[in-house]
Amino acid sequence: MGSSNSLILTLFLILVSNSRADTSQSIQEKFYTCISLNSELSVPFSTAFYAPDNASYSPILESSAMNLRYLMPSVQKPQLIFNPLTENHVQTVVQCVKEVGIQLRVRSGGHDYEGLSYMSQMEQPFLLVDLSRLRNVHVDIQDNSAWVQAGATVGEFYYRISQKSKNHGFPAGLCTSLGIGGHITGGAYGSMMRKYGLGADNVVDARIVDSSGRILDRKSMGEDLFWAIRGGGGASFGIILAWKFQLVPVPETVTVFTVSKTLEQGSTKILYRWQQVVDKLDEDLFIRVIISKADGAQKGEQTVQNSYQGLFLGRTDRLLGIMNESFPELGLTQKDCTEMSWIQSVMYIGSYPLNTPPEVLLQGKALYKNYFKAKSDFIKEPIPETGIEGLWKSFLEEESPLMIWTPYGGMMSNISESEIPFPHRKGVIFMIQYVTTWIDNKTESVTKHMDWMRDLYKYMAPYVSMSPREAYVNYRDLDLGMNKNGTRFSEASLWGTKYFKDNFNRLVKVKTKVDPDNFFRHEQSIPPLRSCRIRKEGRD
Repeated sequence: MGSSNSLILTLFLILVSNSRADTSQSIQEKFYTCISLNSELSVPFSTAFYAPDNASYSPILESSAMNLRYLMPSVQKPQLIFNPLTENHVQTVVQCVKEVGIQLRVRSGGHDYEGLSYMSQMEQPFLLVDLSRLRNVHVDIQDNSAWVQAGATVGEFYYRISQKSKNHGFPAGLCTSLGIGGHITGGAYGSMMRKYGLGADNVVDARIVDSSGRILDRKSMGEDLFWAIRGGGGASFGIILAWKFQLVPVPETVTVFTVSKTLEQGSTKILYRWQQVVDKLDEDLFIRVIISKADGAQKGEQTVQNSYQGLFLGRTDRLLGIMNESFPELGLTQKDCTEMSWIQSVMYIGSYPLNTPPEVLLQGKALYKNYFKAKSDFIKEPIPETGIEGLWKSFLEEESPLMIWTPYGGMMSNISESEIPFPHRKGVIFMIQYVTTWIDNKTESVTKHMDWMRDLYKYMAPYVSMSPREAYVNYRDLDLGMNKNGTRFSEASLWGTKYFKDNFNRLVKVKTKVDPDNFFRHEQSIPPLRSCRIRKEGRD
């Protein structure tokens, strides 16, 4: 819609079609009016705003939501979804949300494990700003950098790099459908983290909308806020519009492999050995362990399978030399290894079928949606074999359990805990992600699987980091803010110190400075000092 007259006409039609006088429609009307007065919206309202009675509302809400638990009918949904097409649209939305007096949620990719970007347990009503249309990627090989808008996926970014160079890459996530906006705010680890650190470690500039509706870059936001948004968790300080990244060099040929071992093949001893060496391996080598259930040797029997998935930034011959010297217990052979380009390794680790063209990364689609619950831990001492065996016992009691053990060391040990808010650095051997999935939303099913996850987490307590028991903020876990009886704590430090350790206090100070009225908030957002009850956490 180009003219103000056509905009007013569209607004009038919307108001007529929503003439019933309930509160929710009153809020919609107020918001439409504010937008019309403050913005030259260049697209029809019908393709930018989606109310619950719009046929496109549910498809858009569900488009990137990964956890089906937060799409259930009992969960409160946004009163309105806005799909901005320009940065100025985002500015206007912030201004109008403040004027109308409703809550705001922001989504770039929808992978947040507790649905905090598209649902609210705090306040109603709320508006969802879905950034999926802001997905421009500009790669500058001469400058070794790239500007990437928040709604672009990790896979899109990787693909655009590969189209410009075979010798450049970026050390972010392994899941290609992650939205780059929120992904980087938590740290963003991936298969090159031991060589180059996190995605957030390689950010050189950013563009955000602050609580006043201003668009800021690194220079205008200042170094304190720039520090906070690189690992301090999403949606606490502003709306990320775009990141500027420093690209990293990759060889034209890399090597990948997957070697699987079951309990019957001695997987417990191999996994114990992996813990002893994985953080000390050559920094070009990344070996994670994907742990799942599998069919056993006997019909109807089940076992635990450990799949060692590796990326080596080099050729097979050098990899085999490193493995034979440092980790011969895995028994890696040349036939286990495949040489390929870096972008092909992205596809391999992302679980795409062999020979899938990389253009599929432009679709930005998640491969899986489930009802699930997840948690995380950081390990600083090898878990003894007896502890691992107890873990297997619990694993075999659940229907679809999954664990991913991700190695640290290398560059991750060389960067200070306070360099950015992400603090899990030196001394960490590996991180564990726990996941359990299920296929129905019946109350008894949800309770069963959630209880299993919580029992497993309790079992692991003696073997993981303590004081605090650390957790990864991009694997949000609302349990961390709950009392034993299921009520929510008001002390944000109970989860804040788990995610950020001592950096939490600095994050609170930045929040107090840039958003003292707590405009950007959710169930685990960084609070300003006046609403934050800080207390020391004891041993878990």
